[in-house]
Amino acid sequence: MLLKITSFEQLDRRKLMDLYAEGNLENTEYFFPEIADKTEAVKKVEEGFCAFLRDEFFKTEGNAYRVLEQDGVWVCACRLNRIEPGLYFLEALETHPDHRRKGYAVRLLTELTDALKAEGPFRLCDCVSKKNEASIRTHVKAGFFVGSDPGFDFLAKEAYEGDYGFCYEYKG
Repeated sequence: MLLKITSFEQLDRRKLMDLYAEGNLENTEYFFPEIADKTEAVKKVEEGFCAFLRDEFFKTEGNAYRVLEQDGVWVCACRLNRIEPGLYFLEALETHPDHRRKGYAVRLLTELTDALKAEGPFRLCDCVSKKNEASIRTHVKAGFFVGSDPGFDFLAKEAYEGDYGFCYEYKG
C-alpha cells in the first residue's frame, strides 16, 4: 500500500528511521565524526533528520513523504518536493536493505506517478548518481528518462556533474 504523509504528526518516526537506518549510520561520519559511540551518533542523526522534516520539509505546501508499506513494514520511501504546480523533485528514495532486489522501489515510483496522474499533468525530476546502476535501472523500469546531464537539484538550485537528471512526464 502506498502511503501519502503530508504532516510531521502523521509520520511514524520509528518506522521511518528503521527504513533509513543504513544511511543514518553512514551519515554519522559526516555529521558527527567526533562521536565515537555509534549508537549515540545515530541518535543525533535521527534527531536532526526528524527536525528537518518537522521544521522544513513538511512546512512547504505540497510536500509529502511517500511510503510503500508491506505487511505493516515500511519497505521503501521517498520525499516528494513540490517546486511549483505540476513540477516535483524527488529525493531520498530508499529501500530497506532487507527488502532490496524485490521490485519495491519500482513499485513505489510507479504507484507514485499513477497517483500524480490523477491530479493532472506533471513533471517529476530526480538526481541519480551516475555510479548507482541499481537506481538508474529502477528509474528506467518505472518510466523515467535521462532529462539532463548533469543532473539538476531543484532544491539546491545546482547542477551535479556526477548525477543524471531523471524525469518522468505526464502531459494529461
